[in-house]
Amino acid sequence: MDHTTSIGLTDAMYLSIATTHQPATDLGFLLNKHPDRLHELALTYGRALIVYPEASEARCEAALLLDVDPIGLVRGKGQSDGLLDQYVNDRPYAASSFLSVALNKAFRTAMNGVSSARQELADSAIPLEAVVTPLPLRGGETLLRQLFEPLGWDVTLAPIPGPQGDPTSRYVRLTLRGTTRLAALLNHLYVLIPVMDDAKHYWVGDEEIDKLLKRGEGWLDAHPARELIVRRYLRHRGVLARAALARLVPETEDEALEPEAQGASEETLEAPIRLNDLRLAAVAEALRTTGASTVADLGCGEGKLLQLLLRERWVTRLIGLDPAARELERAAKRLKLGMLGGPPEGRVTLLHGSLTYRDARWAEADAAALVEVIEHLDPDRLPMVERVVFGAARPRAVVVTTPNADYNALFPSQPAGGFRHRDHRFEWSRAEFAGWAARVCASFNYQVAFSGIGRHDDTHGTPTQMAVFTR
Repeated sequence: MDHTTSIGLTDAMYLSIATTHQPATDLGFLLNKHPDRLHELALTYGRALIVYPEASEARCEAALLLDVDPIGLVRGKGQSDGLLDQYVNDRPYAASSFLSVALNKAFRTAMNGVSSARQELADSAIPLEAVVTPLPLRGGETLLRQLFEPLGWDVTLAPIPGPQGDPTSRYVRLTLRGTTRLAALLNHLYVLIPVMDDAKHYWVGDEEIDKLLKRGEGWLDAHPARELIVRRYLRHRGVLARAALARLVPETEDEALEPEAQGASEETLEAPIRLNDLRLAAVAEALRTTGASTVADLGCGEGKLLQLLLRERWVTRLIGLDPAARELERAAKRLKLGMLGGPPEGRVTLLHGSLTYRDARWAEADAAALVEVIEHLDPDRLPMVERVVFGAARPRAVVVTTPNADYNALFPSQPAGGFRHRDHRFEWSRAEFAGWAARVCASFNYQVAFSGIGRHDDTHGTPTQMAVFTR
């Protein structure tokens, strides 16, 4: 079915969002648009229509169609380089900042992750499919994939023939498939559609930095193409781009704190049992028994595990990955990289990056360690990490440690239901950790063995739980 011509729009940008999460019609609650109604929004440059081409329990699809009036857009505004340009211009008909503005107006509440009727669903990762057409390839297919694939999206492109049926047209139909929160999808599209178009239909000023940082929160700071995204989004205005990047990386208020202040709560709780020392020793021993010679510490922080492993002869190469540049600086000093008495060149490599993106720089590791890392991730981002670590890199062994929430009852100074660290997004019981590990094994063909770290309590177990995944 041609959704545009069926409602009388012959030259319209088209964006659809679909889910198979059941009941799929709950998509209407998430978007705050009833599936049985035609919704129309007036815009300064045209109109937007929201329709539901499909609304069943098994699959629901919402479509945003944007009809831009190119004559009204430029009439009397002096925005054209010449009279002909007012009429011979692809921008009113290709996915661009026009579509992003309409997206924000139509689905602003959903973009903020809010649903008065289905908040739990709004907070959950669900299967999603998005279609954008026609999308300009200003930068080519490679750039488009570099923008969306690191965010966990499966990308499919279908060329749109030119006026003479030219198959090498610079426009495509983009389809994204993945499992994440609806708000994440909407914000990715809001930022990256005008980035792909590499232009905006309105003046870009300081307020655009705030929009970018708001819609890029939680993913833009660690995106491999972060600088390109910022430059294009801000129309290559160098002053604005530098200001935006300065606010994104490398330092935030939390990173600027001394490490002792950041982890004071957790360290105060665990110091009497010297849990961190026990944890690092247990992880090092678990890695040794895997027979690995190249080890990646994913979320290495200031390099304490790397420092311990440097003393082991069985390790020929160490790789440390962390999203915080300041932590990597501390790790370099701790490990004496490039200094007299430090390790030989090439034995230790420190990488600035995120676990939510595929990264060939550490994919050669025989074994990987995630020591007290996963609990710092929002639950909806955890599947991305699983796909990167267990699906893409696939080391022979992966060692994961995380707090045992059952044991928290034995910390007298910790309030009931509280977490050991202010940055923890969750803390799992032993049953929850086992359930997660079982799903990972089933999805990526690993086996897992569990053990505890620290003093054992007959009722609550040990303070830290460890899983060793092997294949």
